[in-house]
Amino acid sequence: MAYDLITMGRIGVDLYPLQTGVPLPQVTSFGKFLGGSASNVAVAAARLGRSTAVITRTGDDPFGTYLHEALRGFGVDDRYVTPVPGLQTPVTFCEVFPPDDFPLYFYRKPKAPDLEIDAHELDLDAIRETGIFWITGTGLSEEPSRTATLAALAHRAKAGTTVFDLDWRPMFWTDPDAARPFYAEALKHTTVAVGNLDEVEVATGVREPRAAAQALLDAGVELAVVKQGPKGVLAVHASGESAEVPPLPVNVLNGLGAGDAFGGSLCHGLLADWDLEQIMRHANAAGAIVASRLECSSAMPTVDEIEAAVEAGAVL
Repeated sequence: MAYDLITMGRIGVDLYPLQTGVPLPQVTSFGKFLGGSASNVAVAAARLGRSTAVITRTGDDPFGTYLHEALRGFGVDDRYVTPVPGLQTPVTFCEVFPPDDFPLYFYRKPKAPDLEIDAHELDLDAIRETGIFWITGTGLSEEPSRTATLAALAHRAKAGTTVFDLDWRPMFWTDPDAARPFYAEALKHTTVAVGNLDEVEVATGVREPRAAAQALLDAGVELAVVKQGPKGVLAVHASGESAEVPPLPVNVLNGLGAGDAFGGSLCHGLLADWDLEQIMRHANAAGAIVASRLECSSAMPTVDEIEAAVEAGAVL
């Protein structure tokens, strides 16, 4: 069976405060959710009816068991999720200060299991056959995940659609200069690059949106998607087609996870062969819906919810 989407990268447990506007030292209650960008993108696409799987690793512990159960509950195939003896499943805390302050605290020491993905354990046939293969910048930050990610890309050889989520997390790298050579290598093997202004600057050295999009195209991709925050999203295709879509008005509760909802909807639109503007409008709406909710994975919207937001021109 060929999947619609296989993602490869982070997984973990999100522990989010059930009180907003409260610093972590004063928080008294938390909700437990599946987290990790690659895993959230697989969940988001599954919520839209796509067959998805994720390649990642957990600790051999109760939190790892929880993540398997959560993935299956969301309809994501967990056959490529394996335990790493001796390492703990990562936990991420956040603080929630709407509308635009959501500090993240990653507990991934001494090493996160999802960075222990080994090239020799990959199902390369499944990776080559899937409709969309999605990788992240974090997967390039350490070995053996770096070699595994690049090996998967080389084997896929741009078959179908291959998405590089630039996913710049400075706490996982010594500095941007350390990341750029690996980002450049990954861009040679991918057809779509997605990132915000900070991420495209790390990948290309350019921050101005249209110049950054062109730099990503010059690096080898066919479609560059630049998320501009309050200015919306810009998408530029190598054919010359482009779309710039403003954000949807929304009362933000928690902005974390919005980018993953965007990614799942982006994959859905690419698989459906929509035109660029329709893809961006729906992806923007998906992200806005999740920004209006506390959690990430369990907040991923349905097709009907996205359509309603697009039609209304806002998240109501």
